[in-house]
Amino acid sequence: MRSGCISLGDIQCDGCHRTIPHSERYLVVEETEGVILRLCVDCCLNRGYARYKVEKGEPVLTFFT
Repeated sequence: MRSGCISLGDIQCDGCHRTIPHSERYLVVEETEGVILRLCVDCCLNRGYARYKVEKGEPVLTFFT
């Protein structure tokens, strides 16, 4: 299951291990066997969990297809 979230500043990315700053978006991915990953936008884009789509003529980041 995937959940798009907004950081309160206490979150660390499980992909690159950097701190996700306050008000930045991140994704929580619950994999099999109860493993929970918290991924920053850059890691999501690299792993294919996020993409940009065009809405009303402007690019918008989305975690969901």
